[in-house]
Amino acid sequence: MATAHRRDAAATRAAILGAGIEAFTRHGYDGVGVREIAQAAGVSAMLVNRYFGNKEGLFAEVVEASMTDRTVLTGDPGTLARDVAAALVARTAPDADDLSPFLLMLRSAANPRAAEILRAGIEKHVEAHLHEVSPHSRDTAAAVVLSVIAGFWLLRKVIGSSTLTAADEEELTTTLRGVFDVLLP
Repeated sequence: MATAHRRDAAATRAAILGAGIEAFTRHGYDGVGVREIAQAAGVSAMLVNRYFGNKEGLFAEVVEASMTDRTVLTGDPGTLARDVAAALVARTAPDADDLSPFLLMLRSAANPRAAEILRAGIEKHVEAHLHEVSPHSRDTAAAVVLSVIAGFWLLRKVIGSSTLTAADEEELTTTLRGVFDVLLP
């Protein structure tokens, strides 16, 4: 008598989500399909759709999972500018991990629906967290902080600006801290 193979639903869902994070971060929303993600997770495309509805549903959960983690913004209002500057320099170092919410955003933003999902995730998690830890920051200032983070990340990590990649990390951190001190009251 053959034994039925039982799936662990939570483990299967986590494997699909992990494969989705990897695929969407590396290739963007338009650069990968459900079949490739399913193959990476060791499941069928039908199972991906069963757990997440469709590619858009999986992408929305990938954004949710990616934006929930605090990769740059900390929780201590007293040291926020310093901590954000230090984390940003560390996360954009040439040898830093390439899987990041920033790259997910960058590589998927060209698709209008993906951009909507990303915007909602950023507003729900990143901007809201920034307002929690810096309640006196204005909406405009918070958006500018996120723009500075995105611009620095793009130039240093993605484009590889010679000046930013060769710069002394302490000097970069001090310079960024000065900018964030102005923007974050």
